[in-house]
Amino acid sequence: MAPVPAPLLVLGSVVSIQFGQALGKSLFDEVGATGAVALRLGLAAVILGLLHRPAPPRTRAEVVTVLGLGTAIAGMNLIYLALVYLPLGLATSLQLLGPIALALVTSRRWRHGALAVLAGGGVWLFHGGDVTAFSLPGVLLALASGAAMAAYLLLSSRAGQASPNGRPLALAVTWAALLTVPLGVAQGGTALLEPPTLATGLVVAVLSAVLPYSLELAALRRLPPRTVGVLQSLEPATAGLAGTVVLAEQLRAVQWLALGCVSAASAGTVALGRARPPGHGEPVPRAPGHGQEVRAGRPARTS
Repeated sequence: MAPVPAPLLVLGSVVSIQFGQALGKSLFDEVGATGAVALRLGLAAVILGLLHRPAPPRTRAEVVTVLGLGTAIAGMNLIYLALVYLPLGLATSLQLLGPIALALVTSRRWRHGALAVLAGGGVWLFHGGDVTAFSLPGVLLALASGAAMAAYLLLSSRAGQASPNGRPLALAVTWAALLTVPLGVAQGGTALLEPPTLATGLVVAVLSAVLPYSLELAALRRLPPRTVGVLQSLEPATAGLAGTVVLAEQLRAVQWLALGCVSAASAGTVALGRARPPGHGEPVPRAPGHGQEVRAGRPARTS
């Protein structure tokens, strides 16, 4: 059976995480934003621990990777605090600027700069140019979550290349839970243990953490972080849809246009990244009986 194409893994992650986050926002009235994060990461850590039964890291490099990845995952959950102030679509658009910035930093093609301007214009269009429409704390929290998301993509790629299974991810999510659960308990208290809240939290943990993190880890074994980051271009539009379906957050036509701009910018970055200029391809294996291989459009002696 052929493996699932890596882009489809990322697409599955996008859809899962946005509907999971929309459902997570519905918990705010019962347990608050940090309480929702505690349920998300705490239950995800338990599920991933049972699935992978990870052994403690044995080398310094493994410890650094796990702690770094876990801290980045905890940082990404600042998006939940941003959702206190912002609708899901805008928060996700701002968060996506982190992966887009990663794509720009790791690419030297000027066209990506034009696409970044398109993405920024889409974010501006979302609130109709009225910067007072949403609070500054929400914007800053979403941007901080985006920076953590860029770090997560880089570190998750390293973890995926270093291990053929999900053990580093399980350890990283456990560390993220240790960083965030105490804050959630302080805000949510005993309400976190109510059976309906726990049941909803379990669904949120699976949809917005266990499934998407696992899919992205698998995709990052076959794709570079830059490509995975921009393949998440559908996140703002998916977030807008999830916000409408789950939270009844109605978007105006111009806001859907804004989400389309961000999505088009990211998708364009993917398309440009795949179009390799002549002479910049991968090495071509040498033909039998010849002592040279073709690299970057010219022969290179191998013997």
